[in-house]
Amino acid sequence: MPVDMASVSGTTVCVTGAGGFIASWIVKLLLERGYTVRGTVRNPDDPKNTHLRELEGAKERLILCKADLLDFQSLKEAINGCDGVFHTASPVTDDPEQMVEPAVNGTKNVIIAAAEAKVRRVVFTSSIGAVYMDPNRGPDVVVDESCWSDLEFCKNTKNWYCYGKAVAEHAAWEVAKEKEVDLVVVNPVLVLGPLLQPTINASIIHILKYLTGSAKTYANSVQAYVHVRDVALAHILVFETPSASGRYLCAESVLHRGDVVEILAKFFPEYPIPTKCSDEKNPRKTPYKFSNQKLKDLGLEFTSVKQCLYDTVKSLQEKGHLQIPTPQEDSIKIQS
Repeated sequence: MPVDMASVSGTTVCVTGAGGFIASWIVKLLLERGYTVRGTVRNPDDPKNTHLRELEGAKERLILCKADLLDFQSLKEAINGCDGVFHTASPVTDDPEQMVEPAVNGTKNVIIAAAEAKVRRVVFTSSIGAVYMDPNRGPDVVVDESCWSDLEFCKNTKNWYCYGKAVAEHAAWEVAKEKEVDLVVVNPVLVLGPLLQPTINASIIHILKYLTGSAKTYANSVQAYVHVRDVALAHILVFETPSASGRYLCAESVLHRGDVVEILAKFFPEYPIPTKCSDEKNPRKTPYKFSNQKLKDLGLEFTSVKQCLYDTVKSLQEKGHLQIPTPQEDSIKIQS
C-alpha cells in the first residue's frame, strides 16, 4: 500500500523495546518510509542494539533513548514530541511475577505518557495469547477480534504469558478510554521470519529445536503462524489508516506441528527433523478457524507460512545460529 512520503517526513514516532524481534522490523519499515524514530531500549550503548544503528536511514533519523517501562519519567522524555507510539516492549516469560506486573504497569505508563504528550495514536502489540485461550469455545467458532482469553483458565493452567498479555491488553483499553487516547491493537500469533537482532527470541526457538536434533518428536498440537515483516507492516498500516480502530488479529495460517516438520523436511532434508509424534494415542488435533479479514481490508497481503519457515531457517544459517551440514561428497572432493 503506497504511502505519501511527503506526509511522513518530519513525523516522529516512538517504538518501545526497539531491539526486539518485531520492534526491530517496525523500526526498519518506519525508517524506510521516512519517519524519524525514537526507539526506547534499556541501554543504548549495548552491542545488542547495534543492528538498529545499521538500518537504512538510522544515522539520520533514529534516536535510541534509554528508558524503562516502569520508569514513567524516562518514557515521558522518549514520547514527548512524538506523533505516535508503537508499544511493543513486553516480557516474554511464564514467570508470573516477571510477566504480569511489568506488562500491565508498563503498558499503563506508556499510555499515560502518550496522553500527556498528546500523540495522535498509540499502536499496542498484544498477542493471540489475549484472544484464544478459552476452553468453552466450540471447534466451529471462528477466532476473531471479538474473542478474549479466559483469565481464570489461563491462571489455572499456569499460562502466565497469555494471562499477562490479556490483562495488559484489558488495562490498555481501560486507560486509553479514561485518558481519551486513540488506541489500536495488533494481536499477532507465533511470529517467524528473518532475525534482525543478534539474539534468538522465543518464537524462533520453536523452529530451531526441530533442526538441531534436540527435539526427537513433535507435539500433537496446533499453532498459528505469521511472518515478522507482515506483523511490522500491520502495525504501520493501522497507524497510518485514520479509520483503523479496535483490535487486529495478525495470522496467516494454523498448522499442526506435523505439517511444520513436513515443510521443514522438504526444504531442508539435511537436518535431523523429527518424523514421529510424541502422542500417537490421541486423535490428531485439528487447526482452529480464524479470521484475518480486518487486516486484509487495510491492504495487507500475508506471506505464506511456507515462506515464513524457509526465511526463518535461512536467517538462522546466515546469523550463525544453525550450522549448515556438509554433504558427504563435498567433503571427499575437498580432501582430494
